[in-house]
Parts: sequence; C-alpha cells; structure tokens
Amino acid sequence: MNQKQIFELIEKFEESSLSELKVETEGFKIKLKSASAVPTVTAVPPAAYQQPITEAPAETAEAAVSEVSGNNEIITSPIVGSFYRAPATDAPPFIEEGSQVQAGDSICIIEAMKIMNKLEAEFPCEIVKILAENGQMVEYGAPLFEVRRK
Repeated sequence: MNQKQIFELIEKFEESSLSELKVETEGFKIKLKSASAVPTVTAVPPAAYQQPITEAPAETAEAAVSEVSGNNEIITSPIVGSFYRAPATDAPPFIEEGSQVQAGDSICIIEAMKIMNKLEAEFPCEIVKILAENGQMVEYGAPLFEVRRK
C-alpha cells in the first residue's frame, strides 16, 4: 500500500460512520479508530525493511529554519497542513508581529489529517513578519515567519 492509498483510506474512514477499521495485507497493517472525532493511525511497515513503527504525527512539530539576508531568518513549515495562528477560532493568536518569544514558546498550529501540531520556537527571537495567512494551506518548507534571533 503506498502513501496515496493510505491517505485515501484515511479520508474515506473519516467520512464514514465507522468507529474502527483494520486493514492487513502481506507485510503491512493499518488500524484506524475514531475516538472523539480524531482517528488514531498506526502503520506497520513490512518486516523486510526493519524500520520502526510509524505513528501519527506528534503534537509538536519541529520547525525548520533557513537564512535570509541580514540578521533575519525564516521559520518554515515542517509538515503539510493548514496554518493557524491561534489555538481556537475565538482565542487570541499565539504571537503577533513584534512579539518576543523564548525557545519552547508555541508560535502556531499546523493541522494535518485532523491532528493539531503545535510549532514551538527553537530559539529566543523576535517575530519580524508573519508570512502565512490564518487558515492557509501550507506545504512542507513553506515560509511561515521571518524572525530575528535574540
């Protein structure tokens, strides 16, 4: 089963009223469970590859940082998903332009496959510019923030 087929299976599962789905083929096993409207996905790769079990994305994701001219750097998206500036629609944003953040502070959320992944600052910095729009679909490596290290 390839990645595209897995994503299609997850999409169909989310659209269905099923509470659990198990698929087993030679060397591959996937189990989907619906718990509080958030499916749990666990994929086991074929034994021949001797790779560890791959689970759903963690709640926090490590943001990639790339250099720009001057002292500023760009924080990019570590995953494909929807960019959100706040933890909820009625909540204030994690940060604004000009915000001073410390390492470990939450700076945004990227929603991927119905899982909210908090991005945290990897180092103390000032947010110079927010480059993505709230609710915007972002690709892996898409620029999210221009920052200045402290």
